[in-house]
Amino acid sequence: MSTTTPDAPGSGLPMDRLPPPPATAPFALLEGVRVLDLTTSVAGPYATMLLGDYGAEVVKVERPRTGDDARHWGPPFLDGESLWFLSVNRNKCSVTLDYRDGPGRALFEDLVRASDVVVTNQVPRVQEKLGADYETLKALKPDLIFAALTGFGLTGSRKDKLCYDLIAEGYSGVMDLTGEFENPPQKVGTPAADLLAGHDLALAVVSALFAHRQTGQGRLIDISLVESMTRFMAPRLVSYLGSGELPRRSGARDSVISIYQVFETADQPMTLAIGNDGIWKRFWVALGEPEMADNPAHATNADRRAVREAIVGEIQDRLVTRGRADWLALFESAGVPAGPIQRLDEVAEDPGLAERGFLYAQPRPGKPDAPQLNTGVHLDGSPNSPRMPPPGLGADADAVLGDWLGYDADKITEVRAAGALG
Repeated sequence: MSTTTPDAPGSGLPMDRLPPPPATAPFALLEGVRVLDLTTSVAGPYATMLLGDYGAEVVKVERPRTGDDARHWGPPFLDGESLWFLSVNRNKCSVTLDYRDGPGRALFEDLVRASDVVVTNQVPRVQEKLGADYETLKALKPDLIFAALTGFGLTGSRKDKLCYDLIAEGYSGVMDLTGEFENPPQKVGTPAADLLAGHDLALAVVSALFAHRQTGQGRLIDISLVESMTRFMAPRLVSYLGSGELPRRSGARDSVISIYQVFETADQPMTLAIGNDGIWKRFWVALGEPEMADNPAHATNADRRAVREAIVGEIQDRLVTRGRADWLALFESAGVPAGPIQRLDEVAEDPGLAERGFLYAQPRPGKPDAPQLNTGVHLDGSPNSPRMPPPGLGADADAVLGDWLGYDADKITEVRAAGALG
């Protein structure tokens, strides 16, 4: 992925212009729920961050010395820390632990017994090798909610194949439909499969917790990167299954909505979404050409799709006559959905996101503030606010052993001396 550093007003980093976290109470809907996070990279940590955002207590178990793989992904780094890691690990505590055997194993089993939820992203073969599979852990905690997020799921011939977001995007079909037909398939510009699967896992865990309140029953949750990413393709895949029409890369200009794409203006590109007949009429009235809206040959979306190429040309000819800002102002006043195509530096300065408390810099004692994206949900009129910044590697062992396991200072000293904490 190529990167540039655009000119920005003022000095320092873009995060230096971010506000502090919203002055609201952190969400507490999952208060009292304990989540033991055995995951690494992005998908699993994103899932457990979401649970932490809603109030769960999350303990992140990391490998001694090296920790989560994502701690080493970069550049870019912020004062030596991976910004990718910082993006998906707030509201967690970190404990380093080798739980394969010996003193570390005993401590791990205590943590499992104290947990409501265990989340892993190891394939089944590795889960069993480490003694961290559902059957083993259920014997320690019969009502445990165990959530596994793997590339291909816990069953089937591909269950032990390794997988990353890139691989899942390729399997799902999204890469084949992204970009222009004359160019190679393109990955989505963010780890889409990771984030979608992480969201699926968090939703499944919350649903299992709700059922647990009524039944007391534990659950085995099985989330697949490939299936989450492929589910994202449902409108495309279902359309193919029911029609036999195979879509190809078109720069997103083949929507079932007749006019739903990028257009050039006199200066910068913009998006335009004419999603129904009413918007079609408002669009042409805004352009001062109501007769175009009244053309019976273009009365319905299906009519307009039949001559889409000609209509797109008509619209493009008009939009290149003025700059984007003029068009966006006109279309907003007319109730026509349209928008800019923002670079990330523009997203960082977006006033609408700022009004909603979506981007902020989270203070961290002794370290630079951590730039963060909020949960994106408002409860009772208020945005979320973080409880804890992303943790340092193994920084919270004493607090976790005291709060979760009731270990006193002498017991913690004994555990450390035995090498259980790595």
